[in-house]
Amino acid sequence: MDRIERYIDELMEKSTPDCPAWNVEKLMQGLKSNWNYIDGCMIKAILEMYAITGDEKYFRFADHFIDCKVRDDGSIDGYDVHELNIDNINAGKTLFELYDLTGKEKYRRAIDVVYSQIGQMPRTKEGNFWHKNIYPNQVWLDGLYMCQPFYMEYETRFNGKKNYDDIFRQFFNVVKNMRDERSGLYYHAYDSSREMFWCDKVTGLSSNFWLRALGWYSMALLDTLDKADPSCGEPCRKMREIFVELIDAMLRYQDDSGMWYQVVNLGGMEKNYLETSGSAILAYALLKGVRLGFLPREYRAYGEKAFQGICDRYLTTDEAGGLHLGGICLVAGLGGKQNRPGTFDYYMSEPVVQDDAKGVGPFLLAYTEMLRIRKEA
Repeated sequence: MDRIERYIDELMEKSTPDCPAWNVEKLMQGLKSNWNYIDGCMIKAILEMYAITGDEKYFRFADHFIDCKVRDDGSIDGYDVHELNIDNINAGKTLFELYDLTGKEKYRRAIDVVYSQIGQMPRTKEGNFWHKNIYPNQVWLDGLYMCQPFYMEYETRFNGKKNYDDIFRQFFNVVKNMRDERSGLYYHAYDSSREMFWCDKVTGLSSNFWLRALGWYSMALLDTLDKADPSCGEPCRKMREIFVELIDAMLRYQDDSGMWYQVVNLGGMEKNYLETSGSAILAYALLKGVRLGFLPREYRAYGEKAFQGICDRYLTTDEAGGLHLGGICLVAGLGGKQNRPGTFDYYMSEPVVQDDAKGVGPFLLAYTEMLRIRKEA
């Protein structure tokens, strides 16, 4: 356990708000790190480390990182609401916690700035947010995680729960349109217009079950439920049922190592590999799901096995004694400038990297759940 904290310390020491060591995409591009979901994942995990350990270094780091980006009027450096990119909402989750911890009014104003994007997001004919303005009529599983937990927390805390129905409906639409009845898995994306080259022209669905997208979706269900007022009744009960069904479906594909494959249902295919980020997300979802009482207690063992499997396979030490977390798919998507087709070969073609926050953030979140278990013992 201690070596994981040493690893996180090393990453924090090497990072600044403009150049975090865990944002491999920006580092590869040589660009300044703006307001983005990758940093949001990592800062949220660091705040969880503060919550469970009480160590001020985590709080100081997270506060400094976000404070540097948020101006006094609540506007955010590197964030344009009008870009209408659902990914950009994710980092807003850190603002709630930092506002509670610091009382800085600029954080409260920034929460409203991020929330204002939700009111402007274009929607599919079914009522779901587009993934991005540049991806019209498309719903990606990733986007449920990027937006809905923030949306739910805002509604619960600041808006009298007025839009609860909208939030729940978007999840229920995903179940209706993106779930594969036979396996219980969900396809990566859905084109409501049936126009994109990567989709099935009858169903509107992409071709494969991508692990990290399924992981993001499991976190979306769990974290949205965690921020909802359970007194709303039936919708929360239905969401819990959807979460449990998804976890049960994923457990059927868990490898003996404890991890999952990049394309979940094709573990025996050549080139397919055990992938860290999605496996870490599922470790977190399992462990937190048990803690919140959404999953039976015996499911904890599956989460612990997943976490240990990642440590055994991908947490390594270099010649200088530095720690690294490998096996992380850098990015995967559909369409765009690269004309990504969503085929099996496409998911195998994306770079596999180490120390990227899309893997490290969920791994650290899973670690905080492991720490909670250790405290209980």
